[in-house]
Amino acid sequence: MTIEADSLEKLRTRTSEKWRAYPDDVLPLFVAEMDYPLAQPIADALIAAVRRSDTGYIGPDGRAKHAFAEYAGDAWNWAVDPAGLTTSTDISTVIVESLRLLIEPGDRVVITPPVYPPFFGMVTEAGGVVDEVPLTVGDSGWALDLTGLERAFASGARAFLLCNPHNPLGLVHTAAELSAVADLAARYGVTVVSDEVHAPLTHSDASFTPFLSVSDAAREVGIAAHSASKAWNLAGLKCALFVAASERTQRILDRLPFEVEERTSLFGAIATQAAFRDSRDWLRDVLVAVEDNRALLTRLLDHYLPEVRYREPQASYLAWLDFRALDWGVDPSALALDEARVALVPGPDFGEQGRGFARLNLACSPSVLTEAVLRLAAVTP
Repeated sequence: MTIEADSLEKLRTRTSEKWRAYPDDVLPLFVAEMDYPLAQPIADALIAAVRRSDTGYIGPDGRAKHAFAEYAGDAWNWAVDPAGLTTSTDISTVIVESLRLLIEPGDRVVITPPVYPPFFGMVTEAGGVVDEVPLTVGDSGWALDLTGLERAFASGARAFLLCNPHNPLGLVHTAAELSAVADLAARYGVTVVSDEVHAPLTHSDASFTPFLSVSDAAREVGIAAHSASKAWNLAGLKCALFVAASERTQRILDRLPFEVEERTSLFGAIATQAAFRDSRDWLRDVLVAVEDNRALLTRLLDHYLPEVRYREPQASYLAWLDFRALDWGVDPSALALDEARVALVPGPDFGEQGRGFARLNLACSPSVLTEAVLRLAAVTP
């Protein structure tokens, strides 16, 4: 079965950020929301909750946790103990609250730009200081800089905020790289917080490896952050998971304030269970559509904007576009918005390494993606 994006007319009735940030003449390909209709099992579960007036506080119900554990086993051959899971509102909360437990004010936390822009603020919100170890890039693509990570760990960094898969590149780190990170972290007393929200969106030509699955060292030094929010388009429903896989990390998470889990949305937990347990076919169809658009974007750029460089992502629905061969300045998204009426995410938001880049969301209809590229190609700075 194929899945099709909703029409622009229908999409513009939505009230989320993607459809309220700009006027109707702008094609919004910026924030990570998808244009596909909600998975029917999720819609049914939420509607049923409303009909029974089930709109109260989150209760002692572990079904969302068990659903995630079952999905992790089936999708990634990763044995997750539901007892090692704690829920909260969203991935950002999981990251910030984990870091609060792991560092003292002023401690350095490593991030690897170009990377998801809120990472910079999450570190400072938790009281830390950002320590940048940029990804390396070569003919074979982007990769973690293991030498740079060791240098940072050895010089006193206390935590590493890992993006796995890596946003904005759609880069899926290899098991060997992750194992090396775990060994370095264990050697230097660093704890790794692995943001794995894009993991269910790994494409058919790649294989996702959960950080906590790679070795005993990883389980000792790692806390993972998971959610159904990106893969099933549930960001507004507010449910994410802390994942611990060792006695050490479980003891750390046991120190979380009671209210961190109590802030989980009941609707978020209901939707999370329905996503991981009952909406896998929907996700499979979405990935087919996303991979088709991934290839379509390659063809469109080759034909209409050959100066723009683009490596097809291995995960998620985000494309990292290199405009540096064009005279579009440090932030190409500004010109794209002003002249083409296409909203992209500014590359510099992802760090200095994003100067001359912009991020495009391709989880839309082929016609919208085509129109966006045609508009961009018509720009004459």
